[in-house]
Amino acid sequence: MDKIKIGMLGLGTVGSGVFKTLKMFDNVEIKKIAVKNINKKRDIENLDTSILTDNPYDVVNDKDIQIVVELIGGVEPTWDYIKTAIENGKHIVTANKELLAKKGEALFNLSEEHNRVVLYEAAIAGGVPLIMPMKTILRGNKIQKIQAIINGTTNYILTKMDVDNASYEKVLKEAQELGYAEADPTGDVEGFDAAYKITTLSTIAFGQRIKLENVYREGITKVRPEDMQIARELGYKIKLIAMGQIMDNGKADVRVHPMLVPQSSTLAHIDYVTNAVNITGYPIGDILLSGAGAGEFPTASSVVGDILSIAAELGTTDYLLPMMRCHHHSTAEMIDISETYNKYYISITSPNAVGMIGKIGNACASRNISLSTLLQKGLSNNNTADIIVITERCKETDIKHALAELDNCQINSLIRVGE
Repeated sequence: MDKIKIGMLGLGTVGSGVFKTLKMFDNVEIKKIAVKNINKKRDIENLDTSILTDNPYDVVNDKDIQIVVELIGGVEPTWDYIKTAIENGKHIVTANKELLAKKGEALFNLSEEHNRVVLYEAAIAGGVPLIMPMKTILRGNKIQKIQAIINGTTNYILTKMDVDNASYEKVLKEAQELGYAEADPTGDVEGFDAAYKITTLSTIAFGQRIKLENVYREGITKVRPEDMQIARELGYKIKLIAMGQIMDNGKADVRVHPMLVPQSSTLAHIDYVTNAVNITGYPIGDILLSGAGAGEFPTASSVVGDILSIAAELGTTDYLLPMMRCHHHSTAEMIDISETYNKYYISITSPNAVGMIGKIGNACASRNISLSTLLQKGLSNNNTADIIVITERCKETDIKHALAELDNCQINSLIRVGE
């Protein structure tokens, strides 16, 4: 039996893991790999450098290659490489969450036009099996809500801030030194990475296209050690949560932001670089999928699984993996973050004056906002008081208007609270 010919774009950390893992299987052969620098020393034993090229089009235009594995990331010029590969009759395996979020509709329309499969298990939660279970085993469920920790960098930073009572800046520097954070960490710490992932995940879960530009995004750069400590005292942990849910009116609420998560919940105990996705649906109820969200071999596990799924179908049917294809074509109507209802944690610094607690209460009461917790954390040397408020569920626009009335107070933190 002829071996299935594989072409790879990228031989970095994940690419190396894929290369090493594929050596375990006799039915596939890596024919060509596009890299930036052919002469770079790589941690791969007995690498045949003759299969390396610095021109990605050598891979996507190779007539013998049946599956192209894209591991270079980004949108441009990657989109053109994948587009060319599909037009040349090749199936695609990718870990590119940004491309899926920004070009998903065009990508899947093109793949159907050419009767080719695009698989992307590694793009959402690294080594955590997620996409295939949702498209197969969980297909009989009506998914109502997803809450996920799907960015290891931010989860590591928030965990260390909590455990060490350290500042964001200090922990970020440590994360960069350990290789958990990029030199430019913006994509992670500002929530872009998680937003890309929850966009694709919600699209699958709800059977409607989610537009990235309508996904609310807020990063972790404003979270303070004081917030972590107070949250812990009140029975919470602060996590960067990527969330998608369908409201009673049928609109989709998809967002990424820090959240106070009750310590009684499983997500509160997902620490360091671990990823976890909590899925709520009917009839399944709540299930949690968790594991390594990044790294050479965990991510390679998902990539290789996709490769072998395609390889097993080649030559057996004219329409490969129908359940794994894109079957939704309508676009979800999205709710704006200003229209959502949440509980809120608020840290306020106010003048130590008679009636300030009452003023805060009145500002909230004027907007029909009830308070579940209100406490003063002592006085500072400059005669100001730190006041902590946790509200009951209220509308986002109402809490913003209420806080605007506190014109002589400093709002240190406003973080949504999970239930």
